[in-house]
Amino acid sequence: MAQRMAGLVHYALERHAVELRELPVPEPDEDDVLLRVGAVSVCGSDVHQYRNEHSWPVNVPVVLGHEFGGEVARVGRRVRGFAEGDRAVSETAASICGECLYCRTGAYNLCPRRTGFGYGTDGGMAEFVRVPARCLHHIPDALAFEHAALTEPCCVAYNAVAVKSRVRPGDLVVVLGPGPIGLLAAEMARLAGAAPLVVAGTKLDGPRLAAARALGVTHAVDVDATDLAELVRASGDGLGAHLVIDAAGVSAALQQALAIVRPGGQITKVGWGPQPLGFSLDPLVQKAVTLQGSFSHTFQNWEQVVALLAAGRINLDPIVSCVSPLAGWQDCFEGMHDGRYVKAVLRPR
Repeated sequence: MAQRMAGLVHYALERHAVELRELPVPEPDEDDVLLRVGAVSVCGSDVHQYRNEHSWPVNVPVVLGHEFGGEVARVGRRVRGFAEGDRAVSETAASICGECLYCRTGAYNLCPRRTGFGYGTDGGMAEFVRVPARCLHHIPDALAFEHAALTEPCCVAYNAVAVKSRVRPGDLVVVLGPGPIGLLAAEMARLAGAAPLVVAGTKLDGPRLAAARALGVTHAVDVDATDLAELVRASGDGLGAHLVIDAAGVSAALQQALAIVRPGGQITKVGWGPQPLGFSLDPLVQKAVTLQGSFSHTFQNWEQVVALLAAGRINLDPIVSCVSPLAGWQDCFEGMHDGRYVKAVLRPR
């Protein structure tokens, strides 16, 4: 095995402080697996770190990438259930305490000491990555790594829609923000029977709204050219959306969600945004709306999503816009930032 590898490193807390470097291949500890990365998808958070626009602490220098899968190259002495040559995808909770209430009850995604790949621990934008075996899930040979690399955002969407939210067949569901998480949230709502299903973006989201249409949503609309509130009133029974998924994160999206949700409805916020709200939350009270956040995912989410992907029930083709060698990382990052690509996937080897 080669002792050196290529890896994409975020090396300073400055704009564009990311570069491809030659690095030592990591050594797995006794509870770890060394994964030969088959594919790693680019997340919006990777792009935010590249542009130094992130709102979370980053342990620079660090190898980027937390959405990845690959083939087991080596296993630690105490690892059970995985062997060299196995194909697997990895969760993102690279480090957890294992002792707090959340860890001990399976909600380790909420562990106060949790750190993730790509910002706290070296991630998957490299030829090899060291992964705790507890993070891994087997995948079948038929699942291409280019699609397997999207397991993580699928799990984020699954947790937000299928676990944290209430969706019944025939419910009117609106997704605000047609980025990858928003599109995958729409996919989960479609699988749950949502109809009508609306995805809303802006005039800058042309390719993303086109992807939403390819996924079969009822309406994919530009809010700069469409009265979203009127569209929602004209859909279903006229009372508003049963569920609004805020996958945009900006404060204006939450204000819009409060305007279009029905009395007694639900808003699930999965998008990040550091801006102050700047508007009244009285509609939340007046409509008796349930508002909650959804963060990350759990082991059970991963098992469910891997099964759905293996069965071909999640349509990823409209979402994956670009598959590139690791050397083409910059075009992928810039393309996702300017909207040319909905989702870019890197193949390190």
